[in-house]
Amino acid sequence: MAGSCYSIRSVKYNPNLHHRRSIRLPAHDYRSTGAYFVTICTDERLPLLGRIVGTDFAANKYGSIVQRQWLRSAEMRSEIQLDAFIMMPNHVHGIVWIAKATIGAQGLAPLPASRSGVLPGSLASMIRGFKSAAKIEINEFRRTPRAPVWQRDYYERVIRNDHELERAREYILDNPRRWAEDKHNPSN
Repeated sequence: MAGSCYSIRSVKYNPNLHHRRSIRLPAHDYRSTGAYFVTICTDERLPLLGRIVGTDFAANKYGSIVQRQWLRSAEMRSEIQLDAFIMMPNHVHGIVWIAKATIGAQGLAPLPASRSGVLPGSLASMIRGFKSAAKIEINEFRRTPRAPVWQRDYYERVIRNDHELERAREYILDNPRRWAEDKHNPSN
């Protein structure tokens, strides 16, 4: 495409990359009430979202879009509550609570998964919606339709108790201070 910075990458088939296994806990229902520590990385870990100034993160326009879409995630989904959150130049960390309402009949068959296999009301559904909305808005702003913004998938850890919750919050809030040592910092 003339005048565009978007290009389609052709990658030789690599079974280690193209046949990835799920990193989710196989028996865990990611729609169940609980807290999850989530990390979402930019495509190729490029520093797309802003920069670290001293020990603080300074969002650029793309980072502002990401922050707005993150907050909208809870506004749009009644089962979602957001906790600690931080953006970094090439990733975001957040704690997501899923608090299922008990409206309606209980004990009935669950809703079927969408064609993509993502269950409505699940953590994956929330992350997918967030990533999609942020990608669309960023690509409209930079005039790069369909250009990748995010790395495939995301990382998550089920938070099992108050101690893990506090450690996750501390890690998130302390992340900008540790940027200089981050192995994915392009300056390193």
